[in-house]
Amino acid sequence: MHKILEYFWKYNLPRWSILIIDLIICAFSLTLAFFLRFNFKQIPPEDLKNLPYDYILLFGIRSVSFFISKTYKGVVRYTGSNDAMRIFKVVILGSGLLVIVNVITLYALGYFIIPTAIIIIDALVTLFLMISSRLAVKAIYFESKNPEKQRIQVIIYGAGESGIITKRTLDRDAAVRYKVVGFIDDDDKKVGRSLEGVFIYPTSKLAELIKDNEVESVIISIQNLPPHKKNNIIDECLQFGVRVLNVPPVAKWINGELSFNQIKSINIEELLEREPIKLDNALINEQLNFKTILITGAAGSIGAELARQCAKFNPSLLVLLDQAESPLHELELEFNENGVTCKHEVVIGDVRNKDRMRNVFNTFKPHIVFHAAAYKHVPMMENNPSESILTNILGTKTVADLAVEFKVEKFVMISTDKAVNPTNVMGASKRIAEIYTQSLGKTAQTKFITTRFGNVLGSNGSVIPRFKKQIEEGGPITITHPDITRFFMTIPEACQLVLEAGCMGKGGEIFVFDMGQSVKIVDLARKMIKLSGLKEDRDIKIIYTGLRPGEKLFEELLASSENTLPTHHQQILVGKVREYEFAEVTQFINELILLFNTQDNTRIVSKMKDIVPEFVSNNSVFQTLDKN
Repeated sequence: MHKILEYFWKYNLPRWSILIIDLIICAFSLTLAFFLRFNFKQIPPEDLKNLPYDYILLFGIRSVSFFISKTYKGVVRYTGSNDAMRIFKVVILGSGLLVIVNVITLYALGYFIIPTAIIIIDALVTLFLMISSRLAVKAIYFESKNPEKQRIQVIIYGAGESGIITKRTLDRDAAVRYKVVGFIDDDDKKVGRSLEGVFIYPTSKLAELIKDNEVESVIISIQNLPPHKKNNIIDECLQFGVRVLNVPPVAKWINGELSFNQIKSINIEELLEREPIKLDNALINEQLNFKTILITGAAGSIGAELARQCAKFNPSLLVLLDQAESPLHELELEFNENGVTCKHEVVIGDVRNKDRMRNVFNTFKPHIVFHAAAYKHVPMMENNPSESILTNILGTKTVADLAVEFKVEKFVMISTDKAVNPTNVMGASKRIAEIYTQSLGKTAQTKFITTRFGNVLGSNGSVIPRFKKQIEEGGPITITHPDITRFFMTIPEACQLVLEAGCMGKGGEIFVFDMGQSVKIVDLARKMIKLSGLKEDRDIKIIYTGLRPGEKLFEELLASSENTLPTHHQQILVGKVREYEFAEVTQFINELILLFNTQDNTRIVSKMKDIVPEFVSNNSVFQTLDKN
């Protein structure tokens, strides 16, 4: 039997045979309609004599309508809602035409050629048989390809419209061997009901359903599920080793239809998300609308996202500057392909080159500058302090000085939590850049604003892309220390807060973002292993490599001697920091930059420690300078 079915599925039936089967169904329907109409008794003579004409008329109308609409050309085993709707329209229109013929014969001959009741019954029976026969073939096909006992048991979380579409997507895909054992929903009105033959359970039954049915996957279909709820669901599933999949937003469905290939595993970034940020869009629009905006470091993670966010507020010109040619080219392609309507200019340039930067400022005359260009990798800067001062300090000084010279309205600097009580060269260089811009703002019309936050998810050099790559390669995952923790924020979230802080700033502030709870990196790695459907030690090992030069176990957002003041936005605070005199700062920084030519790392770092007394090196060769 199995071989017969295989042969049957291998070769599609000829289209003419489908048409003949449909016409046989129509003949049977008309016959059954007569029997039903007259309660399986003798058909009255006046109707019996017209019976041959009735069949000829029905066959003629059905044949022409089926041929025009091509109902017989569909592949029966893949019948879907569109096919059923087409059959419905064709049968109803055909029956409507029979009614019109009936009216004509009434006036021409004085009687109905086909009783109206029979036309109605015939239409209903034809619809039922044509659609149900196709669905029956489809069901047999799927069962033969994916027997019940071989299917993977899944639960769909969410019994709304997206949940129904998800189930239909699983049913429709012949290559997928999933069986939905239940829906989970927190809506009491839905619980206890059946949806397309599948029972709806309350959220409290999730664990029980997983254990009783040997569930392998849970698909979250609810759109815009709050992050804390999603985390609770995923934590519960991971306890049982169940994979968690996610249905993408409707906007990402292909031509408005969900494909099984779009149902993906949950990303760790989604688990670290927080509630959506509420922005003062009116204020941001007032600040950015019809303005020329310069973004340095535009090809980086933060710079590129700032460009995307700024573009939404219709600036008159967006100047995207970076020295990284390929990433900047990718950003330009993205803008063009996504139909970004605001005018934008892509500029290759190095913030350390004053002549090049002067030409940029003179050509475009920006109203607002977002300064995101910087070296940020701690171990790299620890081994190359001279490059750190050249980019992070001289680069910032160059752009800031030109902002004053060309009367820029606002200069927003992107800083880091590593500038707080720095333990490494990178953090100290960013702190010195903060000090310079803050002191410069005291004597300038330009408003200098600093934003300070921690690690962003998915940025270049972030641990998450690295962990993903290590998992794909079979491990091991390398972590510097079992107790190391970091603050995390998504790139869009960080950039939204930068825009908000930049707009609310009056000049001289260091805005500190609420980063939430710090995350233990080893816990992050373990959760990523579980989300990949793997097990620690059995599939992927975690090894500890020791702290890297300049690295510290715990990041801080404010120095111990600092405090904060609230703003109108609960996730943005103003840090109260030590202030410096501009003349003194300028002298120190000029002396520091001149040390670049010596290429003497010890002298360079020693000078940095003079400027930032709280800079105490950790796990670094420069610790000897602190002892001295």
